[in-house]
Order: sequence, then structure tokens, then C-alpha cells
Amino acid sequence: MTSIIETEWGFTVVGVTDLEKPVRNIPKNYRNVTGIAAHEKAKGPAMYESSLERDYQTILEFCPEVDKYTVQPITLEWQDINKTSRSYTPDTFVLFKKNATQGDKPWLCEIKYRNDLAENWQELRPKFKAAIHFAKAQGWRFKIMTEVEIRTTYMINARFLLRYRSSIPEAGIMELLDVQLKKLKESTPDILIKAVFQDEWRQAQLIGVLWYLVATFQIGINLHQPITMDSKIWWKA
Repeated sequence: MTSIIETEWGFTVVGVTDLEKPVRNIPKNYRNVTGIAAHEKAKGPAMYESSLERDYQTILEFCPEVDKYTVQPITLEWQDINKTSRSYTPDTFVLFKKNATQGDKPWLCEIKYRNDLAENWQELRPKFKAAIHFAKAQGWRFKIMTEVEIRTTYMINARFLLRYRSSIPEAGIMELLDVQLKKLKESTPDILIKAVFQDEWRQAQLIGVLWYLVATFQIGINLHQPITMDSKIWWKA
């Protein structure tokens, strides 16, 4: 897809992407945190070149309202008023499911630490301005995500729970927990597993199953508060 926009502020932005794969590869770097996450929602490799980008991808992978996302999805190219060639590649493109709480407009996102924004604002400002106008013309939103928005209790909980999605527990064990929680309506992980089994060894076997049910949103919990064995949980139909 190629889009050309005659901007009101004096230059043309050209965006080229198919939004299915990254437009550039992130090279391995032992001085910074780089890598590829094993995420199912990523279109193409889920590459990251900072721990902050990795943490944002954790949120995207976990959040039930996110449908798909692409890393390094698009390159914007333009000439400024001095006819100098400029380019900018935002970090992430996010597609949401219908009826998402923040709306279903896709997000074009830049991931930056706040001190980086402050120190390099003069260099970053025209890039962000180009991205804002390009995104608006596509019916998207341009978002700058910092550690304040990313490194939250929700992110910590998402990172903890995602590991429990990797394997599906036995249906009979899940049903035991579901039936018991339905009777209680509300409980805590500690009280629930003790209500199912008296034996400590069998209780221990239930913990991973319980977190699987929480991680797949089959058991309710407040994801904006730290998760413990004493957290409030509730039955979901």
C-alpha cells in the first residue's frame, strides 16, 4: 500500500507498507536488549530492540481487545521545506477487535522512554508530526507509549500469566475449579484450591490450572492490581 498526502505544513508524506510484516529487520545487539518474542498475534517476527518494546508487546499479546500487531510496519518518507529527504519508521501497528473499549481505530505507535523524548524532542518532533498526519489520513491514531503507560501492574500481570497459556490443562481439572467457583461466586486462589482438594500435593497441582483459567479470561480477576494467592477472583459464565 502506498499513500501520498499533501500536508498542510509544507511537505508530502509517503507511506509504504502491506502491514503484514516488518519493513526492516532489527539486528542483534549485545549492548541493548534485542530479540524476537514468540507471540501469536504478531504479523511477522515480533522483534524488539529495547526492553520497553518487549514489555509493550507483552501487553499486546495478552490484551483480549488486540487482534493483531506488526512491528516496524511502515516507513514514512518525505522532503521537508528545505527539500531535505527525511524518513521515519514507527515501532508498532496495532489492530483492535470490534467493540474494543478504546475504539476500533488502529494505532500507529512509537515506543520511547520519557527521558529520550525530552533529550531528543527537536529531532523527533517532525517525525511524529508526519506520523500524526499520515495516521489521521488513514483513519488511524498515532500514539506515543512511554514507560508510564507500559510498565504498569497490568503489564507485570500479563507477563506472569502468559506463561500459563502455553499448554491446555485437562478438562476435568478445569471443570472442578469452575464448578467450585460457581458455588462460591467469589473467592481467592488460596481459598478456591483448598475448597477443591484437602491434600497439599493435589492443591499444588491446581495452581497452574487456575492461572491458565485466569490467563484465558475464564476466571475473573482485577488485572490492575498485583496478583497474589489472596487476590479476589470470581466466576464468569
